[in-house]
Amino acid sequence: MRRILPRIYFNRPTVTVARSLIGKYLVRVIDGRILAGKIVEVEAYVGSQDRACHASKGRTQRTDVMFGPGGVAYVYLIYGMYHCLNVVTEREEFPSAVLIRAIEIDGALIDGPGRLCRALQIDRRLNRVDLTIGESIWFEDRGVLVKRGEVVAHPRVGVDYAGAWAKKPWRFRLRSVAAPTRTGRTKKQGGTG
Repeated sequence: MRRILPRIYFNRPTVTVARSLIGKYLVRVIDGRILAGKIVEVEAYVGSQDRACHASKGRTQRTDVMFGPGGVAYVYLIYGMYHCLNVVTEREEFPSAVLIRAIEIDGALIDGPGRLCRALQIDRRLNRVDLTIGESIWFEDRGVLVKRGEVVAHPRVGVDYAGAWAKKPWRFRLRSVAAPTRTGRTKKQGGTG
C-alpha cells in the first residue's frame, strides 16, 4: 500500500503530526528517478508562542509560508549553506511546522536536515511547494506500523536561545536507529527521552 499523505493529515496538532511522520516516507523525483527515504527523525515547532519557532518573531517574508495551509513545504537556508525541509501543519494563520531531520534510504542513514536536503536536492526552489499532490516531492504512507514505544522523544537541537521552550520533548526519533554522538559516530538509541 502506498498512499500520498493528504492535506487533512497535516491539519492536525503539530506534535501529533511530527510523531506520526516517523515511519512514513519522504519521496523525491530527481530527473525522472524516484528516491524514497523512511523518516526516522523530526522536530515539531508549534506556533508563534514557541520561542524556538521562526514565527515567534512575527510574520515575515521568510515565515509567511508557515501561516498558510498545512501540507506545504517550508524550505530555508541556515549558516548560508544548508537547506532545511519542513512541512507546514495545523490551521491557516497558526504558524507551525515539522522539520524533517533524518531518513533512511535502502538501509543507509542520512542524518541531519542539511545532509538530507543535499541528498535529495532540496533547496529554496521547493519552498511553498504543495507536498500533498505527488509531483516533485511528497510524503507517503507505505503501511509501516511504528508502535508508540518505538519512538523516543528528546528536546530539540540547537535552540538553547528559546529558554524553557528548548526543553520541550518535541524531537522524535525511531528508537532502533543509531543516534549521533558528539564525535559524529553513531551509537544505538537508549533511554526513554
